[in-house]
Amino acid sequence: RFPNIYKFNIRMSSFQLNLNPLKEPLGFIKVLEWIASIFAFATCGGFKGKTEIQLTCHKGKENKTITAAFAYPFRLNEASFDAIPDANVCDINWENYVLIGDYSSSAQFYVTFAVFVFLYCLAALLLYVGYTNLYRDSRELPMIDFVVTLVAAFLWLVSTPAWAKALTDIKIATGPGIVKELQPCNHQVTCYFGSVTSMGSLNVSVIFGFLNMILWGGNAWFVYKETSLHSPSNTSASHSQGGIPPPSGI
Repeated sequence: RFPNIYKFNIRMSSFQLNLNPLKEPLGFIKVLEWIASIFAFATCGGFKGKTEIQLTCHKGKENKTITAAFAYPFRLNEASFDAIPDANVCDINWENYVLIGDYSSSAQFYVTFAVFVFLYCLAALLLYVGYTNLYRDSRELPMIDFVVTLVAAFLWLVSTPAWAKALTDIKIATGPGIVKELQPCNHQVTCYFGSVTSMGSLNVSVIFGFLNMILWGGNAWFVYKETSLHSPSNTSASHSQGGIPPPSGI
C-alpha cells in the first residue's frame, strides 16, 4: 500500500506538458465544453436591462416616462418603477409598484453550475495535458471523470430547460402585459408600453446551455472508453500479470 502511495506522489510531482491529448476527442471536446461554459454563465450573469412605460396624466395631459431596471438574478418583484427627476408622476408614487415574479432560483442555479463546470474543465485539462501517464495508468481517475461527466450532462438537461422557461416568463413580465398589471394604469392614468431592453444575450445563454448538454452527453462515450468498464477483461488480465493496462483513448 505504501509503495503505491509513494509512486502516486512521485507521478503527481512530475508535471510533463503533453498536448497530444488535445488532438483526441476526449481532450478536444473538453476544450469546447470549457468555452461553452464561459458563454453560458457570462451571457446570463452579466445581463442588465430595463422596461419603460409612457404615461399620460389625466390632469394637465402631461406625457411622462417611468422605468423599472432589472438584472441578474432577476428578482423582478424587487424592481420598482422610477421616474426622473421625481418618482411622483401624475400624483402617484411609482416606487410603490414593482415588476412581477422572482426567477432567481433558476437563473442562479444555471450560472453557478456553469461556473463549476468551467472550473472542472480547467482541472480536467490540466490532468490530461500535464499528467497524461497518471490518468492512463489509474483506474480511479477515468472512473471519476466518467461519473462527473454523466452527472454534468444530467444537470445541463435539468438546468437549461428550467432557465429557458424562466426566460420566457421574464419576457412576459417585462413586456407589454405589465401595463395591465399596474393598478394606476387601470383608472388613474393612461399607460402605454414603451420598450424593454433586448434579451438577445439571454437567448444566447439558453443556446449555449443546450450546446453544453449535447457536448457533455456526447463526451460521455469517450470518457467511458478510458475506464475499465470498456474492456474489463483486458484490464483484469493486465493487472493479474502485474502489468499496466494499455490506454484506450488519449
